[in-house]
Amino acid sequence: MATVHPADVQDRDGAVPLLKAVRRLFPFITTVIADGAYQGQQLASALRAIADWQLDIVKRSDQAKGFVVLPKRWIVERTLAWLGRCRRLSKDFENLSRIALAFVLLASIRLMLRRLARLSS
Repeated sequence: MATVHPADVQDRDGAVPLLKAVRRLFPFITTVIADGAYQGQQLASALRAIADWQLDIVKRSDQAKGFVVLPKRWIVERTLAWLGRCRRLSKDFENLSRIALAFVLLASIRLMLRRLARLSS
């Protein structure tokens, strides 16, 4: 699932409608892993209202200097890097959020098709 919001919508505010849609498609999910931008009692209580989900916040250590790989967060960063390799997603060229979402979905389909083609050959 993906959604594109205007810049004036905070990540944690946009997460609730997205996670409601995710719940319908993937009812077996039990844990939501997020970074520090999603911490707060309001999002945690909204998640409990949607489903019996556990919210795990991955925080950066205060003692860490320079680049440090954070557990589970590298999965999201790697996926965003793959999507960023698509020319239309390298910059925010789109003026409509539905067009931007369409290109995110097309880039994801392209990645999956390449993986499937590699497996079948």
